[in-house]
Amino acid sequence: MPGFFATALRTSGVRVMVLILTIIAITTALNLAQQILAPMCFGLVLGVVVSPLADRLERLGIPRLAVALFLLIFSTLIIATIMLLIEPLVNVLISELPRIKAVMQSLIDRAASLLRGIEAISQELEETVGGNGAGEDAGKETALPTVSDALWLAPSFVSQVFTFIGTLFFFTLTRNQLYQQAGAYEHRLKRADKIVSRYFAAITLVNACLGTVTALAMMALGVEYAILWGLAAGLMNYVLYLGPLLIAVGLALAGMLQFSGVYAVLPPITFLLINLTEANVVTPLFVGRHMAMNPLLIFLAIVFGLWLWGPLGAFVALPLLLWLGVLMEPMPDAAVTDPREAARRVM
Repeated sequence: MPGFFATALRTSGVRVMVLILTIIAITTALNLAQQILAPMCFGLVLGVVVSPLADRLERLGIPRLAVALFLLIFSTLIIATIMLLIEPLVNVLISELPRIKAVMQSLIDRAASLLRGIEAISQELEETVGGNGAGEDAGKETALPTVSDALWLAPSFVSQVFTFIGTLFFFTLTRNQLYQQAGAYEHRLKRADKIVSRYFAAITLVNACLGTVTALAMMALGVEYAILWGLAAGLMNYVLYLGPLLIAVGLALAGMLQFSGVYAVLPPITFLLINLTEANVVTPLFVGRHMAMNPLLIFLAIVFGLWLWGPLGAFVALPLLLWLGVLMEPMPDAAVTDPREAARRVM
């Protein structure tokens, strides 16, 4: 009997080690193949989102090739529009860097005055942030590139765009044939696509309302660039938890830059109240409880995607998690094939 337990423990230990090595190998492969897999995964996610629309257009008698071309052009135009809308926000952030640095320096000086006995820490913080004069000179001498310049100068950008376009087009064109080859999983795959598409449409509507309300609230408070803050809030809300946190931190800095006293904390507090209302009332109302996911899994998936592929990984992490979750859950209309199990359920 002791030999049996020892063999079982050794077998379990080997399985655990193989599982750990497999996870490490897959993570390393995903990281090394980022230039190919990241745009490919983004194209697949976008293809899943627009798949119900493609099926509806095909049922109207439109050829599948024309549907794929239309959805490709439409999706590309939307992405290009979003990038053009983000560029002014990035330019504003770059132009406000000297003011942000000055505010951070003043906060550090106050902290240093309260902690006079810790001179080493205060000096390290000052060296990290830098002085006002040096920062302004560096900002004047060095012209930071815009988003468009960075994109066009990136050596792998064209290849990533080509990978994304090819994946989206051919997935939309051949999705039904691919799912038919899956056999018994065809219905399950289409159901997962439909749920992800509905979730994405609901979240898009919620984020648009969140951005509008945020912009109006910031305008009422007198915050500069209120419309850009609303746009950023709507876009960053696709990345749950991390996105709203970054917006709140940014509004806290904006409040300290523009206002003084208690009024400086009103922008982040107002946004947090809006975001909490959206997360606890509006989103469950639009999305539905049946699409709810474990918050810990959502957070870990977004952090893993952000670490693995950057902002693009954080964006695709949630749709992929939802798609896999729907794909692996038992079908609600699955028949019970075991007579004893059927009798037990009846009793």
